[in-house]
Amino acid sequence: MNPSTVSKSKQSAVLHASFVIACALFFSACQPTDSVSDDASDNEKKTLSNGENQALAPERIQTIEALAGVPMQQLARFDPQEIKQGGDTGLSISSAESYSKPSSNLPASRKGSFFIGNAFFRQPWVVAPASTDSRDGLGALFNVAACQSCHIKDGRGHALLNAEDDADSLLIRLAMPATTDEQRQQLQNSLIEKVAHPMYGGQLQDRGIQGVPAEARIAVQWRDKPVTFADGHIETLRAPTFNLTKPGYGPFDEALMVSPRVALPMIGLGLLEQIPDEAIKKQAIKTNGDNGDISGKFNWVMDPQTGKHALGRFGWKAGQTKLITQNQSAFNEDMGLTSNIRPHESCMPTQTACMNATTGADEQGNGKPPVEVNDEVAKFVDFYTRNLAVPHRRNADDKLVLAGKKRFYDMGCQNCHTPRYELPKTDDDHLEQHGQVIYPYTDLLLHDMGDDLADRTIAGKLPSKDFQVEFLANSYEWRTPALWGIGLAQTVDPQATFLHDGRARTLMEAVLWHGGEAEKQQKRVLELDKQGRAELNAFLKSL
Repeated sequence: MNPSTVSKSKQSAVLHASFVIACALFFSACQPTDSVSDDASDNEKKTLSNGENQALAPERIQTIEALAGVPMQQLARFDPQEIKQGGDTGLSISSAESYSKPSSNLPASRKGSFFIGNAFFRQPWVVAPASTDSRDGLGALFNVAACQSCHIKDGRGHALLNAEDDADSLLIRLAMPATTDEQRQQLQNSLIEKVAHPMYGGQLQDRGIQGVPAEARIAVQWRDKPVTFADGHIETLRAPTFNLTKPGYGPFDEALMVSPRVALPMIGLGLLEQIPDEAIKKQAIKTNGDNGDISGKFNWVMDPQTGKHALGRFGWKAGQTKLITQNQSAFNEDMGLTSNIRPHESCMPTQTACMNATTGADEQGNGKPPVEVNDEVAKFVDFYTRNLAVPHRRNADDKLVLAGKKRFYDMGCQNCHTPRYELPKTDDDHLEQHGQVIYPYTDLLLHDMGDDLADRTIAGKLPSKDFQVEFLANSYEWRTPALWGIGLAQTVDPQATFLHDGRARTLMEAVLWHGGEAEKQQKRVLELDKQGRAELNAFLKSL
């Protein structure tokens, strides 16, 4: 198809239609529950305030308190403000739509942009050429046709259920080891994200349009892994082995790194984007305390929009700097769509059928290359993903929940899952996020999570720890995920699973897979009796 200019009137008609449809969606918000008091013993206060709690080094306690703006004992007790995990952007809702509502402080004058972005996020893109000119250009190689196919109801994805299941909400990232001094130097200096496979690139695309072979099919086998608590209770985990079958472009190299990733939930991303870089970097400073085994690091990445280095904060490996780059990278790699930030088709040069396929790119003018996702569409999708509200906590003052919260803090889980931040007011137009006090429970840093959770080669081997797979991140390292809203994950989608590859079916399973830097915390969890397990689970489910 020859590129054609989309007229302003045509764009206006498309956006108007999307607005009318989207504005028919129902929206409601409720106020959080009233504050209730909570009592803590003097011993608890002393333990949490003077560093005697050996779960955290004193320096780490000071950092958490500085970021939170309140002392540790207030964080560990019932805090009425924490009900509003997302600050004034959140709302009280406990349904399948819990992740799909706009920021509750979004003024009427800005809701139109949210609903237009919602329409482009939900509706499938189609193969070009098509009469739906604003949404054509899918592929030629791709994983899904719509953002919503991965982020089901704006929530998290799940691992394949069986051999016949499609991997709609799970994808496979790929990387090859560096073989030259130049490649190693580029990786060390974050000049490149990874060493891509010469035929399959940096992400496997398991679908192709007509005439373009898919790269491969994704399969998984599960084996049971029983874990025994101190009181004899057995929790049966499931360990995955991922395989790539039916390769479309030749055999895979045995050294090829295979990294399964389920889709992350979309809530609160605009708030995470507003956490200052220095607040994240500050947490990466190693201390000389008793807890030197926790040593998170920040990812330093090349921003595709600016061409400059910046702090990574989005994605399982913290490989994306901002929502706009995260979104347009997903458009490109997951759906085969070009944009001004990612203007090239997601085909490797050797994939001739993909390179020669018809595109849906339209001229943009002003010297910009023809693309399939124009700046106006990208702007609406960015606004939508920035303003998906975090649901309020439920039962935050319940005795079982508070007992579980105390266990969470006593075991040192807040060492990586930083509870609270005070967001600044910046000079951008992210008005809904400005000045909010939020409780995401993440440091946004990379942590070594041990051998069990590490990516492996396609031959099933563990790589060395100097094998970089996403800028500075190696196969063992994962960004601490935010915990807010996690208790509603399976309310939003009953099939939702946890951890980067979806292996954990429950929150307790996810906790028990923690290793590496979190091995000490995992061992403490294994000491819990039935009551302790119920308490910890109740706290996590309340988030």
